[in-house]
Amino acid sequence: MKRTIIASLFLIIACKEEKKEIKTEAQPQQIEEKVVLNNESNEAEDAKKWLEKSIVDYFKADIGSEEKNMRKITTKDYFDYKMDAINVDLDVDGGLTEKEFQDKWKAKFDISKAGVGVGFLIAAQDWDKIEVGSCDLELSSKDEYLFNVVLTDKKIKAEYPSVIKVVKENGSFLIADVWQDEPK
Repeated sequence: MKRTIIASLFLIIACKEEKKEIKTEAQPQQIEEKVVLNNESNEAEDAKKWLEKSIVDYFKADIGSEEKNMRKITTKDYFDYKMDAINVDLDVDGGLTEKEFQDKWKAKFDISKAGVGVGFLIAAQDWDKIEVGSCDLELSSKDEYLFNVVLTDKKIKAEYPSVIKVVKENGSFLIADVWQDEPK
């Protein structure tokens, strides 16, 4: 009888120690998850800051360097896509017809939001001083961020709402898509 009681006590003690070990193992995972979440939010904040600065710098730069500056802040696919969208039905730079543009890009982009025939980021040909009125994170996943952005030109009293997709490639942020709406 004494042996049974002693054996039972050892089993109870062993079970309690095993539970403690399980709890200790779970704690590093929880800490690791919090670190990952903080890194994601820091990345999103970095992407937002980069986007705001890039937009302001783009519109401050020399107008003759627009294409070169656009190429620096966009992915290659988006740059080619937007250049095609700008030049639809134009006889310059190998402009495509509307149908050719749709056929070429419909698999990669939402062509209804391309801003066909209008400039990069804003629909106006002329502007005074473009500023970022708002830039709010809508959605994020690993190395991909979607922002609701409103660009403003106070002198002309214009607003240009859009949704901008930013990706992180090779350690740098780049604009991968812009869904443009008509100016208000």
